[in-house]
Parts: sequence; structure tokens; C-alpha cells
Amino acid sequence: IQIPVNTTEDQDSQLVRAAQRGDRAAFGRLVEGHARQVFRVCYRVTGNEAMAEDAVQETFIKAWRKLPGFDGRAAFSTWLHRVAVNAALEQLRREGRHAADAQPENDKLAGPAWTDAGPSPERITESAGIAHRAAEMLAELSTLERSAFVLRHYQEMPIAEICAVLGVQPSAAKQAIFRGVKKMRAALNEYGVQHAAGE
Repeated sequence: IQIPVNTTEDQDSQLVRAAQRGDRAAFGRLVEGHARQVFRVCYRVTGNEAMAEDAVQETFIKAWRKLPGFDGRAAFSTWLHRVAVNAALEQLRREGRHAADAQPENDKLAGPAWTDAGPSPERITESAGIAHRAAEMLAELSTLERSAFVLRHYQEMPIAEICAVLGVQPSAAKQAIFRGVKKMRAALNEYGVQHAAGE
């Protein structure tokens, strides 16, 4: 699900070029345009409002520092999401949680996410009646599962980019996504999601 922002990709490009020349006002426009989306990404990864707020602050500090090296090959929003997820994961590492979430790569659950005919992540999360439960379930996933799930099904990143952000092999990323999907679907089915989604 793409969360609306206040700037278009073309506007972002113009603002980025100005910010790279040292224009702090242009960077401020970028912050204003993407702050809401960055907070939601950080909150979904951390599951904690205070940690998400810290991660957002760290995201824009790092983005300003790294902006001279941004080459525009990816959209600014995609690049910023990577910075945001890494900042959120760093918050979790500081809390000593990240290492405990590591999963063996030979996990038997490896495989593509959403392998059956059930509702897609988009259909699930767009249903107002179950959005709250979906948010609760995201918070119950492990760090790796939650991060991979958010990147894949909310930010629509390909597996290769997810691996780069999370620092894991493709098999581990796919396993984490599959586990997250399985847990989400099991929990949401208890609330009649298939019926609510028109299945």
C-alpha cells in the first residue's frame, strides 16, 4: 500500500538537486513531504511509537548527510525508505531485540508469500473493519518477519532490495515474508477476513 505524500517524484527530483547544493529549505520541503510516510514505515518496523519517532529523526539526519551521494538511480522515496528501515532496525538493535529474531536459512517454510488464493495484503489492510487487528498482528511478528513483510507488501520492494536493506540472503528474506504472511493470515482469518474481503 502506497501512502500518499505531498510531493511528486518530479518535485522530489528538483528539491533533491537543490538540497544537494546546500539548500536547507529544499530539504525541509522533502522532510515535510515524506515525514508521515517515513513515520508509518518506522512504526510498522518497530511496533513502538517512541522508537518510531526516534527512527524518523535519525532517518532525516542520515538522509541529509548522505544526500550528496544520492545518484538518482532509484526514486528518492525508495532511497529514503531504505534509510528509514535501517534507522528503525538500529533502534531495535539498541534494544537488544534484533539478534534474537534471526532464523536459520534452511527453514522449511521457505517459499513465495501468498501462495494460495486468499486475500492479498492490499485487500486485507484496506478493509477498515480489520485494519486495527492487522496493525496489532504486525507488532506481534518478529523483527525480521515484520521488516520483511513491511518492505515487501507495504513498500512493494523486490526481494533483492529487501536483502540489501536487511542484510540477509534471498532465502532468509523469503522465509521471513512467508512466516509473516502465514501468521497474519491465521490471525486475521479468526476475524472473518475472507468474508470481509469478499472471499
